[in-house]
Amino acid sequence: MQRPASGMGLMIAIQNKEVMQVKIRLIAATLVLVVSLSVSALLSMGVAAQDAQDKYSLISPDGIAFSDFRGYEDWPVVSSARQDEILKVIVANSTMIKAYKAGVPGNGQPFPEGSMIVKLQWKQKKSTEAQFAVDVPDVFTQAFVMEKDSTRFPKSNGGWGYAVFNYDAATNKFSPDAQSHSDCGNTCHTAVKQKDYIFHPYEKR
Repeated sequence: MQRPASGMGLMIAIQNKEVMQVKIRLIAATLVLVVSLSVSALLSMGVAAQDAQDKYSLISPDGIAFSDFRGYEDWPVVSSARQDEILKVIVANSTMIKAYKAGVPGNGQPFPEGSMIVKLQWKQKKSTEAQFAVDVPDVFTQAFVMEKDSTRFPKSNGGWGYAVFNYDAATNKFSPDAQSHSDCGNTCHTAVKQKDYIFHPYEKR
């Protein structure tokens, strides 16, 4: 009577072993899946990181860093302009805005050191929504920047340093203009020497 019991015990042991093997295979398969998904996610993040550009890491040929103008996207508007097929918006940092509101340059005083101004440029297009003829910004193309630092730019008019950072909509990336040297604006800005080399006044609003 003991042999059947022994046979039954052997069968149960075999079944338990088979169940354990199945569990081990399931756990192994799950781990492989988790690892694969994790690797895929990391690779995707890596590709995204490569595609995403830190525009503030860019530097002009003469050493003007785009990071000097960090946050320009939210700076107050000074004025606007239009040239042929280009729409422009001029913004300035708090140092320069404060000087504007104090009467500079109309009061004969120059803008203080640390003043920064940025001219943002877009191609323009006709609005398809407005019920009247109006030009609106289309593709962003360029950020023309100026900063006043007489120590860094002693040979430039008024101590202003100039740089241009072009934007390519197709790649969603900025690049420093190879021809934008720190004195690139000297020639044209000489026309407004009496205004501390700044064309645009702070417009009434």
